[in-house]
Amino acid sequence: MKRIETKILGVYIIEPQVFGDHRGYFMETYSKRKFADIGITNEFVQDNQSYTALKGTLRGIHFQNNPMAQAKVVRVSRGAVLDVCVDLRKGSPTYKQWVGVELSAENKRMLFIPRGFGHGFVTLTDDVEFCYKVDNFYSKACDRGIRFNDPEIGIDWGVTNPVLSQKDTSSPMLCDSDCNFSYTEE
Repeated sequence: MKRIETKILGVYIIEPQVFGDHRGYFMETYSKRKFADIGITNEFVQDNQSYTALKGTLRGIHFQNNPMAQAKVVRVSRGAVLDVCVDLRKGSPTYKQWVGVELSAENKRMLFIPRGFGHGFVTLTDDVEFCYKVDNFYSKACDRGIRFNDPEIGIDWGVTNPVLSQKDTSSPMLCDSDCNFSYTEE
């Protein structure tokens, strides 16, 4: 596995080693040992998968407040997305900055998103299967979101009229949210 730095410290693109031949391919999507070799030592406790039917569907920006914050490793097993994470840690040198990475079944890239970040994606194709590992269990009481089009963050999703859930259309702006992340140097 190869770790590629992004403009935000701690957010990494992961490129797995893919072995292919005339039959298809094989790759490890997770190996505790190989992740540790590239500096990711989180203990993942839950795998999730979503399916999105339509191109232009936006899911996010989601996170879980402390004490149930989650780090994630995300990937696409079918289709393609623009995957976005935004630094929500007050006091961070990259507070309110975001990174967008195309993840697809074709490029097989993954993205590591540490705790303290909001996360979302917009589908670039129809029929998207999205997979993610998390290092903390889901907590309905800590489940939060901020508005996908918050001008204070200014994410360029590449779509003008996304398909949205009721949750995502009613999420607050960051300045009105109760997001409780703080930056601590490690």
